[in-house]
Amino acid sequence: MANSRVTARNVAERAGVSVTTVSFVLNNVEGMRISEETRQRVLEAARGLDYYPDSLARRMVTGRTQNIAYIIRQSPDQAFADAFMPEVLNGLARGAAAQDFHVLFKPIGPEDSRGFAWLIRERHVDGLVIAGPRTDDPELLNLVDRGVPVVLQGQLSGVQIPFVDVDNQHGARIASQHLIKLGHTRIGMITNGDLNYTAAAARLAGYREALTLAGLPVEEKLVRYGSFTPQSGEAAIADLLGEKPTAVFVASDVVALGVMKRLQTLGVHIPNDVALVGFDDIPLARYLDPPLTTMRLPAFGLGWGAAQLITRFINRVPVENQQVLLETKLIVRASCGGQPPEEINPSPEDHAPATNQ
Repeated sequence: MANSRVTARNVAERAGVSVTTVSFVLNNVEGMRISEETRQRVLEAARGLDYYPDSLARRMVTGRTQNIAYIIRQSPDQAFADAFMPEVLNGLARGAAAQDFHVLFKPIGPEDSRGFAWLIRERHVDGLVIAGPRTDDPELLNLVDRGVPVVLQGQLSGVQIPFVDVDNQHGARIASQHLIKLGHTRIGMITNGDLNYTAAAARLAGYREALTLAGLPVEEKLVRYGSFTPQSGEAAIADLLGEKPTAVFVASDVVALGVMKRLQTLGVHIPNDVALVGFDDIPLARYLDPPLTTMRLPAFGLGWGAAQLITRFINRVPVENQQVLLETKLIVRASCGGQPPEEINPSPEDHAPATNQ
C-alpha cells in the first residue's frame, strides 16, 4: 500500500484497535491507559504500512508543533551579516533535533512592529530562544509572565528568565587587560550594538572595569557604538581615530572586520599604529591580515545548551540549573602585537572558572 494512501484507520484495522488509540500511541499522548502490548501492536502495524501521522494531525492531538523559534533581536541585514551566528544555529538545530524538535529562525529587530509574540499566539512554535535580549522589550516580559517557555542567549538583570550565556563583562575585561599588559594606556572601544542590548552594555562595563583596575582614566570620548555590521565598524573607527588611540577593543569580530578595512584603507598599520582585539572568534578571524586577536565564545555550545533547556521546558521536564554560563578564552594573534601562541589562559585571579548559577 503506497504511503500516500495509508490512513490511521488502516493502521487501526491491522492492529485491531480504534483510530483514537492509534492517534494516542503515535503521538505519544501522555496519561492514556494503553498497555505496552497494545502500544507495540500499533507501532508494528504503522511500521508495516509505512505510516506516519502528518504534522497537522499531530498538532491537533497533542497541541504541539514540535517547533521552537530562534529569535535574534536584530534586523535581517544585521543578523545575516553576523558570521558568528551559523555555528550557534548549528548547535541549536542539532540539539533540537536530538529531542525531535525543529527550529524556525526569525531575525526581528526592535523596529519590527509585529514583534514575535504572534509566533506563540498563532501556534507556529511551542517555545522561544531569544538571542540578544534588550532591556526595552516589554513583549518578552509579557510572554514570560504568561508562562510561555522562553530561554535567553543573554541575560536580563533583575528578571528570572532561564539563559545560556557567557560572562560578557568578564570577557571584555580580559580582552582590555591584554592591551593594557602590552603597554597601551590610550585604549578606545567600539561596542557591538547600542546599549539597550544587554551584551553590549556588559562588554562596555568590562572595558571600563579594566581601565579602572589599571588606574587609567575612563574617557567617554574614546568610546564609539557599533551596530552589528562591518559598515558600523568602518564609521566608528573613522571617527575614533581623531582621539588618537594606540589600541582599540572592538566588542564584535564582525564589527572589527569594518574597523580593519578602514584602517588599512587609511594606511594605518595594524598593530604598529593601532592594536586591535575583537570578541567572538568568528571562523574568519584567524585568516584576516593580520589575524585577529579575540575572545573565543563557544558558539556551538551556546546553541546546544539553549536547545537542551527549551525542549525540557516544553516537555515539562524539571530543570535544576536554569542559568548556565559557558567559558570564554582569549585567543592571541598578530593584530594586537602580542606574542602568539594562539591560546592564552588567563591566571586564576584574572579569569575565574565559568559558573552555572
